[in-house]
Amino acid sequence: MKDKKGVIAECEPTNYLFSHSRSCKGCNYCKPMKPTEEKGKKIGVMFSSQRDNWKTPQGFYKALDSEFNFDHDPCPSKPKEDGLISSWGGCSFVNPPYSDISNWMKKGFEEWKKGKTIVFLIPSRTDTRWWHEYCMKATEIRFIKGRLKFDDQKNSAPFPSALVIFKSL
Repeated sequence: MKDKKGVIAECEPTNYLFSHSRSCKGCNYCKPMKPTEEKGKKIGVMFSSQRDNWKTPQGFYKALDSEFNFDHDPCPSKPKEDGLISSWGGCSFVNPPYSDISNWMKKGFEEWKKGKTIVFLIPSRTDTRWWHEYCMKATEIRFIKGRLKFDDQKNSAPFPSALVIFKSL
């Protein structure tokens, strides 16, 4: 909100962006995330994940496939080869193991430089080195509103997601 002088008096979310006050000392939007507790047990930190692989929701994948016509998935749920070593198809969909995103982003970036289209579904972790080293060089980034429900789970993922698209040149 803005005060009478037009200065942001309190931090607040507006659509996808946050407006922050210079004098913020830790409002609900700016506070560092702290572990939550339930009956004395730590549950985890918001935006973190206890899992490595998150199976792409089928409807979400089908919508992307109709747009991009994927011909390769270098990291399927039951891999037959190492996607970090093998050559990728002309248009690849990549939902990488989240514990090794940096190496998958590097490989995807290298494949894109060979003239291929690569579409990543990844956690939106804009504070990481791999995000700035690779994602910021993408031809398009789509931030997904809300949180995806992976593997037909009852609850949504504990992190926001993004599509990072490297379109062939």
